[in-house]
Amino acid sequence: MNASTESCGCHGEPARAQTDPAYRRALLTVVVLNLGFGVAELFGGFIADSQALKADSLDFLGDGSISLIGLLALAWSARARAKVALTQGLFLGALGVGVIGFAIWRALNATAPDAELMGTIGFVALAINVVSALVLARFREGDANVRAIWLFSRNDALANVAVIAAAGLVAWTGSAWPDLAVAGLIALLFLHSAYEIVTGARRELGER
Repeated sequence: MNASTESCGCHGEPARAQTDPAYRRALLTVVVLNLGFGVAELFGGFIADSQALKADSLDFLGDGSISLIGLLALAWSARARAKVALTQGLFLGALGVGVIGFAIWRALNATAPDAELMGTIGFVALAINVVSALVLARFREGDANVRAIWLFSRNDALANVAVIAAAGLVAWTGSAWPDLAVAGLIALLFLHSAYEIVTGARRELGER
């Protein structure tokens, strides 16, 4: 890696991520965006009667809370940060299981959501998550805690694309199943990221 590449921080620098004010500002930006929109999307999910939007709002709220913990954890020891990441992973896994269970229960009396409102909120959510992912992108190769926060933002953006696609399918078919399927997909993303985060955190704890 040449000097210019090192100075740009494009590949992520764990030590810098712990002390660089730019990283703290990036985390604070993500916290505000996620918590603020998470509350709005949760209300929108109930108004539109969309399980996918409700699941995505939980993701936003979880990301915002976890990013706030990550911001506080920057001043902690490496072992403490690994423990925080482990907690983050377990929390994300619990969210995934909960969303799958609720989607199964909702499938027993499914009704088609408001596709237009669902799609509109999905587009706004995608824009917010793209901004969050770009803000955190250069820090994504840090320690387990840093990587956990990056994965949350990346997965949110992928989930929003699925929500938008589901809204189109709901409008086309008049069925609730695309909405429920995307809620399940978001839950699977939770579980996949939870596995990566827990594995990385346990590895770091073992090394220390």
